[in-house]
Amino acid sequence: GCMCIGSVALNELVVGDTNGKLYVYKNDDSKPWAVRSCQGMLTCVRVGDVCNKGKNFVVAVSAEGWFHLFDLTSLNSKHPDASGHHELPGGEEQKPVFKQHIPANTKVMLINDIDGDGKCELVVGYTDRVVRAFRWEDSSENSDHVSGQLILLKKWLLEGQVDSLSVNPGPDGSPELMVSQPGCGYAILLCTWDTECGSLTFPCCLSLFPSEAPVRDVILHQTSGRIHNKNVSTHLIGSIARGSGENSGSGLFALCTLDGTLKLMEGADKLLWSVQVDHQLFALEKLDVTGNGHEEVIACAWDGQTYIIDHNRTVARFQADENVSAFCAGLYACKEGSNSPCLVYVSFSQKIYIYWDVQLERMESTNLLKILDCDPEFGSLLQELGIGECRKNRGCTERRGTV
Repeated sequence: GCMCIGSVALNELVVGDTNGKLYVYKNDDSKPWAVRSCQGMLTCVRVGDVCNKGKNFVVAVSAEGWFHLFDLTSLNSKHPDASGHHELPGGEEQKPVFKQHIPANTKVMLINDIDGDGKCELVVGYTDRVVRAFRWEDSSENSDHVSGQLILLKKWLLEGQVDSLSVNPGPDGSPELMVSQPGCGYAILLCTWDTECGSLTFPCCLSLFPSEAPVRDVILHQTSGRIHNKNVSTHLIGSIARGSGENSGSGLFALCTLDGTLKLMEGADKLLWSVQVDHQLFALEKLDVTGNGHEEVIACAWDGQTYIIDHNRTVARFQADENVSAFCAGLYACKEGSNSPCLVYVSFSQKIYIYWDVQLERMESTNLLKILDCDPEFGSLLQELGIGECRKNRGCTERRGTV
């Protein structure tokens, strides 16, 4: 299956399965909040403003190439059934608000602004090493009504398998579309339709069914000199937040490989750190688990071993209860009214595990005295007990003794 965390009302968990069922989970309820039926075997699900209408839609794409668009925001104003869920078997509400066939053999999907025009595009990676970018072309003057179609912007052909799509700020701050390549490599895909078409407002040279000659606007980067892993599958994630006031220059992005390599990069050439683990890493996410504005890198292995690594290469490990077939991380609303950092696992026994409110006070190791010294109340309590001066004198003695 495939899954993601996205905001329909508060942040929900969206899961698609091989039978074409789309499940939306909300809060701490183990029963789906909404269930929808799709055509084909779902391989990609995402939540985003793919139609650029100022609200998020749920997008589900099947391996057979069926693109489904669901508007679940309306459920927030409708009354659920007695059990609090929105499943109407055979009802009109079950159908997507839009469906279109795009090329088949879909594998990964991204909804983001990839060309810097302030509007979202849909990017799909395929099993035949092809990446396609689409744009929603609206045919309705009513902003609330969904009427239009996806048009193809561009098709890129890659040398290796595509396992991840992401966007990362380039040196000038503009978005760069990145795709993972085997052997801890990646490629930047150039979005050049604005120069080809001469207009971004109306894509005059774009067609719903173009000839699709593949374009090699691909800049390949190899981050590893290790020859033996050049074919190993690789995942990447970009636009990793590093706190306020530190966003100048190229963005941070991370890569992981199935043979256990983890890297954090700043721009194309600057390696911040590299870690080698003895687990097969198959999923990569980002999540701020300390609440300081810095997003940690989260990597998951098939056996449930999960690595949380900060920008200084401090590692925390977490072991899930079962072997894992799918993994994602993000801010999820387990309790009504608030999102918190969550790790989500799907086991091979088809169970979903949500570890919610995953928060660490800090990543780096420290000692108790350093923490207490930062607390003014600690010093005043020592003074009341008459041991404040003794502690200061002892510290001086200890320092003199070590010189």
